[in-house]
Amino acid sequence: MMANELERTTAADPAAPLATPTEDGLPRRWADFATLGEALDYAATGARGFNFHDPRGALLRAYPFAEMRRDALDCAYRLIARGIAPGDRIALVAETGPEFAALFFGAVYAGAWPVPLPLPTSFGGKESYVEQLRVQLASCDPGLLVFPPELAEMAIDAARLADVEGVDWDSLAAHAAPEAPLPSATSDDIAYLQYSSGSTRFPHGVIITHRALLNNLAAHANGMELIDTDRCVSWLPWYHDMGLVGCFLSPVANQVSVDYLKTEDFARRPLAWLDLITRTTRAGYTTISYSPTFGYDICARRMSSQTKASERFDLSGWRLAGNGADMIRPDVMQSFVDAFADAGFQASAFLPSYGLAEATLAVSIMPPGEGIRVELVEETQLSGVEAGQDRPQRFRAIVNCGRPVKDMTVEVREEDGTPLPDGAIGKIWCTGPSLMTGYFRDSDATDACMTDGWLDTGDMGYLSGGYVYIVGRAKDMIIVNGRNHWPQDIEWAVEQLPGFKAGDIAAFAITTPGGEETPAVLVQCRTSDDTERQRLREEIRERVRSVTGMNCVIELVPPRTLPRTSSGKLSRTKARNLYLTGEIKPYAIAA
Repeated sequence: MMANELERTTAADPAAPLATPTEDGLPRRWADFATLGEALDYAATGARGFNFHDPRGALLRAYPFAEMRRDALDCAYRLIARGIAPGDRIALVAETGPEFAALFFGAVYAGAWPVPLPLPTSFGGKESYVEQLRVQLASCDPGLLVFPPELAEMAIDAARLADVEGVDWDSLAAHAAPEAPLPSATSDDIAYLQYSSGSTRFPHGVIITHRALLNNLAAHANGMELIDTDRCVSWLPWYHDMGLVGCFLSPVANQVSVDYLKTEDFARRPLAWLDLITRTTRAGYTTISYSPTFGYDICARRMSSQTKASERFDLSGWRLAGNGADMIRPDVMQSFVDAFADAGFQASAFLPSYGLAEATLAVSIMPPGEGIRVELVEETQLSGVEAGQDRPQRFRAIVNCGRPVKDMTVEVREEDGTPLPDGAIGKIWCTGPSLMTGYFRDSDATDACMTDGWLDTGDMGYLSGGYVYIVGRAKDMIIVNGRNHWPQDIEWAVEQLPGFKAGDIAAFAITTPGGEETPAVLVQCRTSDDTERQRLREEIRERVRSVTGMNCVIELVPPRTLPRTSSGKLSRTKARNLYLTGEIKPYAIAA
């Protein structure tokens, strides 16, 4: 099929703009550039680029890399005219659109360090967002904060509190852009700062060099075995590492056209994501598209009340359905297959991966075509304590997250640093050229996780036959009476009860008035009937006891109470802190 046939399928009407092509005549280069600026310089000599869509998937604007480069150079000149110097930080509220894209690369061309900052979420209010921006601005100490005009009130408040100059990007674009000499960057210069999704109250700005970034982006292309007919579709936010690195920077460095939905539009109409993938399939091309587990979950749930998926979708061209950024749930993945198999979705398209911002992004990727593979691990191996005679042995399905990417080495170690053999669970450590330089202006935090060129990821897992298996976050582990319990196990158990879903439950350890450690489980409850609440408490208590053998503190809390990270993941640490300080107020227990 010709490229313009795809362009017609992505246009809402004949007068609409034409999407950038999937294929062009530019010889492909797999991120083999010295700097990110060089990568855009090369991509701009071809016809590919970004495409931004409305909530229903209609194309709003095609943005070829050539046009993005011209805009980025103008942004660089404006920044230089405002006195921005190499090494200055430019804080950018990361709205998905051409303005952020041009500003990010404009900062790079100017020798400054772009710092993507989150958009407000539906969790928390104005004050919460202003405070989040304030602490991140205080951390990165930028020369300028640039934001979408519609966020002016909150962004200006945060900038004022942090004593930072703030300007909306329309106002900045109205300034002259006189040409000026651009600094010459090297591979070892800093490319950008990335805040991990959980870095809210005590933010850690991850320092990534051009060398580290491009090494990881080349590893993406290698691990995913990119082909010329691949087109990317994404709704992931650009302030999170998977969205920023995987679906924004990697397509530039590897010359891939992308179709974007805004994250907020996906949240309102998640099936629009699959509509875009369907258009690519029907145009004769293949799709790469990533999501955390919850994205697949919400799509499968939305289809449950509809008829056959094949009446609306064609997902047979979805070559790589990436999964990462949180614990991969095999049951959710199976539900997605069940919902969309008749639309041509192949379970073998699933591409589990593991990564973190401190490694730029990817640490391991499943070889394409192998799909979701699990190993059943005995509970005793996870907890380190033999099961009692009165309880049956239990197993947990652990997902294979693939092989270490090119140039990355992974080890599993004891707490004292001793390497462990295959199959033994311990701390995941990794080393390679794509590791961060450190945390910005925080040597203590850097020293706490980096030793002799190795990164302590903070995750627990094991190696088996060269593949990486992730068990959970070490800091989330609940230890009671010397036994380890993973909060995910408790949360998943409650999710199986009618009326609850992923994200409704947070499990963590607290200390009782008697000085004992015990698990607490916060559950978002939607009923206002006291009798029903009491019944739910007892049902949840029995469910948790059947899984863990322990009595837990069960607290029902109002809907939309549990805090999220900027990428939408449950924050157990923040939930625990808010609960202990009384900021999360459980429903009273009826007398």
